Amino acid sequence: MQLKELFSDKSLKPKERTEKLAKLVTEKVIIPENLIDYAKTAKDPVKATCIESLEFATAAEPSIMTSKAFLAVLGFLDEKAPRVKWESAKVTANCIHLFPEHIETAVKKLLDNTECPGTVVRWSAATALSQIIKLKTPINSHLIPAVESIAASEEKNSIKKIYADAIKKVKNRNI
Repeated sequence: MQLKELFSDKSLKPKERTEKLAKLVTEKVIIPENLIDYAKTAKDPVKATCIESLEFATAAEPSIMTSKAFLAVLGFLDEKAPRVKWESAKVTANCIHLFPEHIETAVKKLLDNTECPGTVVRWSAATALSQIIKLKTPINSHLIPAVESIAASEEKNSIKKIYADAIKKVKNRNI
């Protein structure tokens, strides 16, 4: 099935479309690069749906993500549309362990998103940053103080908890 056909099928509800697309990616009928290429030229709602389907697929099977597609997802963290940002952060959280060479780029973009007015964008950025912290890479020497500072000024307790849990897990392993 072609992506254009899938998105023009009015019989599918948005959630059904996302789930169908995620299944096609998981089954390797659609490869992540093709989905990303389609998303790059699409309007924000379609782009976000493409990324959300990658989020579902990589939650089940992170290894389907390729380096090229992952780099594009990191690029989407800079988009203006909040849903594109938060779906990209979720994919990053699912896959960052497979691409340690891109941690610095991911951290920079995710830290920028912690200042976003949208709660879901900040929550998703916190989730991805917490996954990076749990990898215990040398970047933690700078990242942990940064997220501690962010958490101190964060208004939402749910987001503060994400940071606190990640830091606690890393520090408990060091004891």
